[in-house]
Amino acid sequence: MTENKNLWVYVETKEDGSALNVGLELLNPGRKMADVLQQKLYALIIGENVSAAKEEVKKYGVDGIITVEGEEYKQYNTDIYTNAICKLVEKHNPNVILIGATNNGRDLGPRVSSRLETGLTADCTELDVDFETGDVKWTRPAFGGNLMAQILCPDSRPQMGTVRPGVFTKEEIGAKDEIEEISEDIKYDGEVRTKILDFIPRDEGEDVDLAGAEYIVSGGRGLGDAANFKLIEDLAEALDGTVGSSRAAVDAGWISHSHQVGQSGKTVGPKVYVAIGISGAIQHLAGIGASDTIIAINKDPDAPIFDIADYGIVGDLFEVVPKLTELIKERKAN
Repeated sequence: MTENKNLWVYVETKEDGSALNVGLELLNPGRKMADVLQQKLYALIIGENVSAAKEEVKKYGVDGIITVEGEEYKQYNTDIYTNAICKLVEKHNPNVILIGATNNGRDLGPRVSSRLETGLTADCTELDVDFETGDVKWTRPAFGGNLMAQILCPDSRPQMGTVRPGVFTKEEIGAKDEIEEISEDIKYDGEVRTKILDFIPRDEGEDVDLAGAEYIVSGGRGLGDAANFKLIEDLAEALDGTVGSSRAAVDAGWISHSHQVGQSGKTVGPKVYVAIGISGAIQHLAGIGASDTIIAINKDPDAPIFDIADYGIVGDLFEVVPKLTELIKERKAN
């Protein structure tokens, strides 16, 4: 284990070779953790043509970039990508690997950790590291989100974890004067057991960018009816924001799953999160903790949402929200 050095962030790429947001988000805690450990931070990028992603990650203070490129990496494949990462680990011996908890990341992380016979903590929402032991403190929801568990992996390396998108914010800290660039040529000579024949996106309604939104207005069970989401939409429009929802509203069929915020939806970290008619189940709170400011509007003064809200309004949302929307419109007009 003393041979294992440095922290890697796997930066997943889009079809055009640019980086997915979650990989860039993880470079910020990765930089801090690497500094605590007095080790280097590397971005690991795999794809067919990843030049755009390479240029993007340089802005986040990485010490080095490791790339694996080739036609066989054009589309994500479990066997091919797992082979590449395992060969890289065997050669370079990293101490920590962070992976975004995307669909692909949740598939790749467990396969790689099993192949390497090391641990993996899935769906993390917080990260920390102990300088004395070198152990990462992985924090994730447990028991259906009813408590937060802190998990350590003291006996094997590399330490691995998947982290939810939106938990951390992207923050460009500037490029280092010298960045090591390592290009590895890795071919897969095993059996390809699965092949993508076609990709049909799931119809979840409109495409909603909750992870990248600066202002989110979410509605919950307190709205009482799907038609009342018009109040949420009007306030979101006034704020130039995005409409979100609780799971209860989605389960009731009032709005599509693409708007859902929380443990079974999307983790978000906007500048302002407005929760309207949402009581604040722990599964929902786990998805909004990274928000800069949380504003809650609820008629129940004992609603759990007020325990974490920066500002709270106890009142009838059908009276409060229209007045708030009008005030914001007037302020913008002036």
